[in-house]
Amino acid sequence: MSTQYEQTVPIREDEISQILAAAPVRDAVRVREVLAKARKLKGLDMLDVAALMPVSDPELLAELFITAREVKEQIYGRRLVLFAPLYISNLCSNECLYCAFRARNSELKRRALTQEEIAREIKSLIEQGHKRVLLVSGESYPQEGFGYILRSVDTIYATRSGNGEVRRVNVNIAPLTLDEFRELKQAKIGTYQLFQETYHHETYSRVHLGGKKRDYNWRITAMDRAMEAGIDDVGIGVLFGLCDYRFEILALMQHIQHLERKFGVGPHTISVPRLEPASGSDIASQPPAAVSDLDFRKIVAILRLAVPYTGIIMSTREGPTLRRETFALGVSQISAGSRTNPGGYCEDEDFEASQFSLGDHRMLDEVIRDVASLGYIPSFCTACYRLGRTGADFMDLAKPGEIKSHCDPNALSTFQEYLIDYASAETRQVGEKLISLSLDRMNPKDRARSEGMLAKVREGKRDVFC
Repeated sequence: MSTQYEQTVPIREDEISQILAAAPVRDAVRVREVLAKARKLKGLDMLDVAALMPVSDPELLAELFITAREVKEQIYGRRLVLFAPLYISNLCSNECLYCAFRARNSELKRRALTQEEIAREIKSLIEQGHKRVLLVSGESYPQEGFGYILRSVDTIYATRSGNGEVRRVNVNIAPLTLDEFRELKQAKIGTYQLFQETYHHETYSRVHLGGKKRDYNWRITAMDRAMEAGIDDVGIGVLFGLCDYRFEILALMQHIQHLERKFGVGPHTISVPRLEPASGSDIASQPPAAVSDLDFRKIVAILRLAVPYTGIIMSTREGPTLRRETFALGVSQISAGSRTNPGGYCEDEDFEASQFSLGDHRMLDEVIRDVASLGYIPSFCTACYRLGRTGADFMDLAKPGEIKSHCDPNALSTFQEYLIDYASAETRQVGEKLISLSLDRMNPKDRARSEGMLAKVREGKRDVFC
């Protein structure tokens, strides 16, 4: 199955080991050189990244975190995109030791939602205020096979409630063939997301004992097939806790460099999940390479400097406090009000049917109020994807800084929609103050554009974007 792609993504483990062995443990001069390079917004190479990972001195750590905040705000401003995962099925044929969905987990309540149930779940999310959804499924579908995914995407886009609808469906499903990726593209998905989980070959074999996912090469080359099929927004990631995080970051860099060389653009997003307890999984509760909160914050900051124009996604695996801390270090997208069990939005959370336990159980309105009180603009914008500003076209606008002239007004427009249609009185009060403050910080041209768009939303128009 994977023969055609076996040599396309070389993860050079010997090179990574050599770089880690040679990296100085304490070299303040070298660290500050790398931070100065990062401020130029051109990214970092593997040697630069390796120089930052050992940083433990409080003064240097502070400089690392401050630099990450400066880079993030220069590129993304104070926007924070929100979305919700939609688990449509926990049926799975894989045997992954860290996952509750694994085939031999007899403790898990198995379920695949019908299209009617999916519509009900989406209606519940819409009525909370969500506009972006990440469709998630185990690697085993009902009788109709891959067609189940395509029908589910159609159902999500077709569901409406009041003024609301889902405007962007991202997809996190198992690797597909080239032809299947072409069908997924035709379904008008946004980003195709897939995590390698661990790039370390030996560790990968040790934690993936059965099913298609055991094939390392088939999984790692999925992004090649997706991009060849025309899906130019892809999201990659690592499940931190399976292997040394330093190795994983450098391997992630190799994967990014491969995509950039072959397709001219790297991933649109990087996700940074950590292992969390899961039903029927001992390894999930006792990670073999546990990542401390401090090292986790370093991971986010280093990735922000290494790939400055790539979005970083933080899920509700983490608790509210740590999520808040990472906003200033590089995170640009977060899930909110999440459930990881099929049917969870209508029937509430069920750990015995969930993929993993959540660290942040707050509903969307509370998360938005918290985010806004910290000075970040909650954004539900989907304009770039519908106007074709994706892949290389997005980067052509992002790198010279021109994308902010679109993103800032669009963020405020979607935030105003939320405040009018869904927010509690307390959240609306906090949000209106933030919109006023954000307008005051804009240049005259962007402010005039934003004020015009906000006026249309307040008059009753929806989905106003530029």
